[in-house]
Amino acid sequence: MEEDTDFRIRFSSLCFITDHVGFHGTIKSSPSDFVVIEIDERGQLVNKATDEPTYKMSKVLPEPNNFAKKTKLGFQNLVFEEESNQKANVLVQCSDDEQNRQSGSEKEDTSNDGTSKGEEEKAYALGSLLDEKTNELLNQFACGIKEKWNSKSELPGPSPEFSLGRILDKNQRAILHSAIRQKFPFLITVGKNSEIVVKPNLEYKELCHLVSEEEAFDFFKYLDAKKENSKFTFKPDTNKDHRKAVHHFVNKKFGNLVETKSFPEANYNAGNPNTVITVRFREKAHKYRKRSVECQERKVIYTAFTLRKENLEMFEAIGFLAVILGVIPSDFSYAGLKDKKAITYQAMVVRKVTPERLKDIEKEIKKKRMNVFNIRSVDDSLRLGQLKGNHFDIVIRNLKNQINDSANLRERILEAIENVKHKGFVNYYGPQRFGMGRKVHTDQIGLALLKSEMVKAVKLFLTPEDLDDPVNRAKKYFLQTEDAKGTLSLMPEFKVRERALLESLHRFSMTEEGCIQAWFSFPHSMRIFYIHAYSSKIWNEAVSYRLATYGSRVVEGDLVCLDEDGDDEQFPNNKVHLVTEEEESANAYAIHQVVLPVLGYNVQYPKNKVGLWYQEVLSRDGLQTCRFKVPTLKLNVPGCYRKILKQPRNLSYQLIEEHDIDVKAEGSHIDEATLSLLISFDLDASCYATVCLREIMKHDF
Repeated sequence: MEEDTDFRIRFSSLCFITDHVGFHGTIKSSPSDFVVIEIDERGQLVNKATDEPTYKMSKVLPEPNNFAKKTKLGFQNLVFEEESNQKANVLVQCSDDEQNRQSGSEKEDTSNDGTSKGEEEKAYALGSLLDEKTNELLNQFACGIKEKWNSKSELPGPSPEFSLGRILDKNQRAILHSAIRQKFPFLITVGKNSEIVVKPNLEYKELCHLVSEEEAFDFFKYLDAKKENSKFTFKPDTNKDHRKAVHHFVNKKFGNLVETKSFPEANYNAGNPNTVITVRFREKAHKYRKRSVECQERKVIYTAFTLRKENLEMFEAIGFLAVILGVIPSDFSYAGLKDKKAITYQAMVVRKVTPERLKDIEKEIKKKRMNVFNIRSVDDSLRLGQLKGNHFDIVIRNLKNQINDSANLRERILEAIENVKHKGFVNYYGPQRFGMGRKVHTDQIGLALLKSEMVKAVKLFLTPEDLDDPVNRAKKYFLQTEDAKGTLSLMPEFKVRERALLESLHRFSMTEEGCIQAWFSFPHSMRIFYIHAYSSKIWNEAVSYRLATYGSRVVEGDLVCLDEDGDDEQFPNNKVHLVTEEEESANAYAIHQVVLPVLGYNVQYPKNKVGLWYQEVLSRDGLQTCRFKVPTLKLNVPGCYRKILKQPRNLSYQLIEEHDIDVKAEGSHIDEATLSLLISFDLDASCYATVCLREIMKHDF
């Protein structure tokens, strides 16, 4: 592997947490030696093909939430197929009386002309949609709601909620919404960022004060079914004032969807005239609502897919896709950045592009070493950090001992891997966080943006390397002339970001305001990336200082995370604790619980030498009064906390001998065996495989 000497100098100052000797080797000899596969929020590898005709959802882990007063549940093995299991009862069994009433209702083919067998089948489908445990918990929740309503000691307070977790496939969500409302009309379902939350239907409870519960039950099933030209009829009623109250309730709550009318009962006694209230959907409103929904869906189209790329920078890949699809780079969203010199698989979502259109470009993008698959419609974008982690399959070649180390190489490798497996590694941000330029790194651009030095940031971005190629010749010309139009004619088409910036500079000029406009040619995720790069550089320096100053001891003034199950970099302030003198003396915390702040306006700093170090660095870089907000670029940086140590998960490895035949002289052959290491492991989001390998090998790349 060709090594960047500037990075070797920069990262050689970083420290280690383990004490083994390590070994030498070469990584990324070719992109196929470094395979990165994103792990989605459900714990699934994104390179696995999905079965589009059958909706399937594997285990979704519960989302930790220690503040919301609602149950967060795992949603496991969700499967909906045509041959769905119809064992589940249509209605929750809360009491013998209710069970008898519900059973009687199930025998009918229709429910007051509104709910047909098709809707009943939706309710039965829950038996297949939910695993047994979740189904049971849902039934218990529904039962609890009924019991609470029937209890005279019901206390005021927020309505209870029951979460089924995040369901990423919108077809899955649609099926679940309908099935739950059909089975439990006294509950409602709402969507929150792809999460399905079940709540009590307070309107159902209110209607029960006017009509029988059986009527309320059937009425809300009718409403949810939304069957055109269907009618619902309440039971005959002789009380005019009571009928008036029912009319008023239905029209007040649902008047935009339905209309009500009173009719004499078909077979009534003239001496005792009964009148029934009939409800039917408003034809115009129903059709208008249907058209408006269709129109809305046409306006915003989201298509999810898995992107496979080889030896290609992610932003370059997005730029190429944007040109082919006729959209802009900001229409793409993703959960995390991926290595360039590697084969990577990651989830993406693109706006304003249909699945059919995306499938059409598969052949065209293969020449750029890209492929797209698992293409499907979704109803929302991805956000940074919306992943569980990454899986790595890595080959390290040309293994050999460290200089002056005569120990058995295989034993050295085994010792190193086991050591890091159990003790972990220093959780540095990797070199790819800072770009691979020798003259300018992304953190320098981020610092300029934080200081609102927009012109300087543009010049840094367009600073050439000491290479004689079209890209660097174009950059050199720009710095000499500031001629954006002329530089555009020199800049290769595939440099999408550079060309976007230059086009804006040509339009708005190379002034402070013009440079601000030019930065808006980048999507928000790319603008914030540079500031995150600066924060990451400072965090790397901070953790080195922390370990050099205090070692593995947890000392007074350290910050520790109290939420062992929380996602890295997502700890709220009230889960970060300042270690006291008494806690230091009692060894109350371990080093793996220590966190350091990543710069931002909403973080606290350690109350020891490390905290003083942060203040000195901010003063050094001219940020002593920085609020970590750049209003002109619409950038806000709240900051976060990052654990200083991490451990690889699911680690496995295999040593392989590769035989090279060296021809020394005519008729003389020497067969030399070289060792290669195949190693696989999982890392949490925002952790770097190269940093883990650095700890294993004790070698800076």
